[in-house]
Amino acid sequence: MGAMIDKARQAIDKVNQLGELKDKIFTEFDSERILKAAAEAENYCAQNPGAPLAGMLVSVKDLYDEAGIATTAASELLKGRAPAEADSECVRRIKAAGAIPFGRTTLSEFAYSGVGLNPHYGTPGNIFDAEGIPGGSTSGGGLTVAHGIVDLALGTDTGGSIRIPSAINGLYGIKPSRLSVPGAGIHPLAKSFDTPGPLAGDLETAIRAFEVLTDISVTPPEDAAKSLRIGVPINAFVDGLDGRVKADFAMICAKLKEAGHELIEIDFAFIAQNAILNKMLVSFEAHRIYAKDFAKLETVGDPRVLSRMKFADTLSSYEVIDAYAKRTDIVSMFGAAMADVDVMVAPTLPRMAPKIAEVEADFDNLNALMLRNTGYLNLVDACAMSMPVQIKGEVAPAALMIGAPHGHDQAILSAARLIDPLFA
Repeated sequence: MGAMIDKARQAIDKVNQLGELKDKIFTEFDSERILKAAAEAENYCAQNPGAPLAGMLVSVKDLYDEAGIATTAASELLKGRAPAEADSECVRRIKAAGAIPFGRTTLSEFAYSGVGLNPHYGTPGNIFDAEGIPGGSTSGGGLTVAHGIVDLALGTDTGGSIRIPSAINGLYGIKPSRLSVPGAGIHPLAKSFDTPGPLAGDLETAIRAFEVLTDISVTPPEDAAKSLRIGVPINAFVDGLDGRVKADFAMICAKLKEAGHELIEIDFAFIAQNAILNKMLVSFEAHRIYAKDFAKLETVGDPRVLSRMKFADTLSSYEVIDAYAKRTDIVSMFGAAMADVDVMVAPTLPRMAPKIAEVEADFDNLNALMLRNTGYLNLVDACAMSMPVQIKGEVAPAALMIGAPHGHDQAILSAARLIDPLFA
């Protein structure tokens, strides 16, 4: 038996020991299919030495097409779909890099929530709290990495759906520049926002996956002692933080300054003042996909998701056109605001993960809050990542978000390589 097949078998055993959690994490899990993929990867890597993801196990969010499997978006509505005829381009790329697809993971239905609730499969807890939300929408993907089952997960990020589960589960999650990763073969929610990307347990694995997905090489920093100019937000991102998050971010900023980085305040009030545009435009684009199915979704859908789609019914054509125009202006304003810094930093989340029961009782408010900071950067079409920061005496780490304008992915990943060791 080859090493890759053996590794896949061990991971399959881990999954089978999860009990009822298994069905909350995976929408599809076929051991034979995985072992076949491991054998194929073993042969492929023998002929292609140096494959960048050789032998890595990669869970696949149930939005990415895989040949021979129906893509369901963790919904009842799409369960009867015909199997995909071909792999999505992202899945093709990770396989060509030597990786082994490992099961299809759950998500908030249609990827339309930041907390990770799913009434069809059940909502799993997070890695630190069985009663706490896992974060969404890439909930199952985050947990496959956090439980040490896979090396990385393929997720998508429309309003924070890679960074939120990464933040809650102590992972590294990268939202690349939206147009840098091919979306072919990925079931959409809102194409003006949707971005595929990886979640991983360590920075270098996340960067390697980013390079494979984007075909962009991230050069190591020439000077490990380089001083960064880092934007620190005021009037957005940092208001209304809970006590733990506020203290953690203050500590992180102090540590960055102590390490020789220059912190520069940037007023991002213009983002916060226009946050409603996210809600309007994502709802409008999702509505266009699913409106024909609303009657059926009344009986088989998650009512919380359906309600968010139906918000678009309240919008006039003028309001939608105006919202797109305003977003274009705000993207430009963000670029101008960031012109004199390398990157910006902020807490990934305004508060630590609430309990599942708490979110079920107050979904609209808590879902909006958990999406707030990450969604601000989707609004301005930024690239961004979330990284864990270990805090002495705390079980769950803090989560730091690093962001920059679209196309500046090298800047955020180079900054992460300089910042990560400060908190090791």
